[in-house]
Amino acid sequence: MAGGVFIDESGHGGGYEEGRVTAFVMITCIVAAMGGLLFGYDIGISGGVTSMEEFLMKFFPDVLRQMQNETGRETEYCKYDNELLTLFTSSLYLAALFASFLASTITRLFGRKVSMTIGGLAFLSGALLNGLAINLEMLIIGRLFLGVGVGFANQSVPLYLSEMAPAKIRGALNIGFQLAVTIGILAANVVNYVTPKLKNGIGWRLSVGLAGVPAFMMLLGCFFLPDTPNSILERGNKEKAKEMLQKIRGTMEVDHEFNELCNACESAKRVKHPWTNIMQARYRPQLTFCTFIPFFQQLTGINVIMFYAPVLFKTIGFGNDASLISAVITGLVNVLSTIVSIYSVDKFGRRALFLQGGFQMILTQIAVGSMIGWKFGFNGEGTLSEVDADIILALICLYVAGFAWSWGPLGWLVPSEICPLEIRSAGQSLNVSVNMFFTFFIGQFFLTMLCHMKFGLFYFFAGMVLIMTIFIYFLLPETKGVPIEEMGRVWKEHRYWGKYSRNDNGDDVDDDVYMFS
Repeated sequence: MAGGVFIDESGHGGGYEEGRVTAFVMITCIVAAMGGLLFGYDIGISGGVTSMEEFLMKFFPDVLRQMQNETGRETEYCKYDNELLTLFTSSLYLAALFASFLASTITRLFGRKVSMTIGGLAFLSGALLNGLAINLEMLIIGRLFLGVGVGFANQSVPLYLSEMAPAKIRGALNIGFQLAVTIGILAANVVNYVTPKLKNGIGWRLSVGLAGVPAFMMLLGCFFLPDTPNSILERGNKEKAKEMLQKIRGTMEVDHEFNELCNACESAKRVKHPWTNIMQARYRPQLTFCTFIPFFQQLTGINVIMFYAPVLFKTIGFGNDASLISAVITGLVNVLSTIVSIYSVDKFGRRALFLQGGFQMILTQIAVGSMIGWKFGFNGEGTLSEVDADIILALICLYVAGFAWSWGPLGWLVPSEICPLEIRSAGQSLNVSVNMFFTFFIGQFFLTMLCHMKFGLFYFFAGMVLIMTIFIYFLLPETKGVPIEEMGRVWKEHRYWGKYSRNDNGDDVDDDVYMFS
């Protein structure tokens, strides 16, 4: 991001006046945010496909026998517990983990736009392989290609949005990425509701093959997107960078802002090894939040709902259609609640949303676990009445809403806006890789954890949300409305992180050395 004016509590500016919010910026950010559709569609489609009997019959017949309880020993908690089935879901995130490291280098050397294009191509290839799959190997290879696409898109899109957006609406525009994710999830849930009615293998093939649609949309958009001034400047083209800055700000008066970008770029060029640099003490706040925010985001338990919503609802007693329509409802709540965050993130700030959302998720996770425990106990035997099912669905919707206006969008926004240019690609890569690793972990082991921990799994996630809420309360400063180039003052003024902004003599690190941090 470039530009902005820092407003302190007294309302006085601490920097320069930014230009107006231009239609050009709005359009480019909306197009770029469509990269989130890739991630969202895949998150949503996995659970629906893995609950389709034709799909299970072709690739996972053992799971189908368990589901139909032919062995006579599976409880409600364990009927979907199968390592190969979870590998279908989680293999994508393992590929995304490794792809994010390569994406970091490509994003830094060739620009954000190139990374987004590679992500779209890889995702399109994976969608075609999955839609045409004739065996499990072809299916898993397709998932790996999808993972490469997700790794590149999640690395580049949040950076692109943060660098293009003016400070006063940076949160709202960056959350456009998360909104696209939720729209992708909702679209997948609707597809999952319709396609099981198509027979002869057409249903599941259509479900996984339609992932090519958001990939094509992203590829098409990349032909028209410009690169960010920051990225253009990193590659040595000052005139083009200044012209782009003038265009996105809607004014020719960008000298102060452009000079800050140039100084920051020169500082970044002196950093030969970003991965080594991010380990230095003065970058400890960025290292901490780029690691722990994605770690905690996955341990909210949200992907239990998003990956396996139809499977989860069927496990706790919903019928086939009821489980799928319930997933559509939670997907719709997810979209609407993300829109709430777009409105509120630059009004109330990041901390307020983190804390409120965390409190809401703790209460609803405890309530869901207690309800399931009451009805199914430890042996997994029981039934749900219509009223019981409605109560559980309502509680899960409240939980999804709490996540969708807090940890969902902020898990991508905060890491992308706090890193200085010299470590920005490394920081975002770290954010993506930690996110993908724990997404893989939850995707691979959730059904096994549900089988062994039973309803106590929901208490486990509630406990994790409590820990992460305390973490945010004590350690995260407010970054609302702070220009990305001036983020260093936030850390210097923080009662804990301030010590990392000083040299061995106790003096503040010089701005030329610590330009963005």
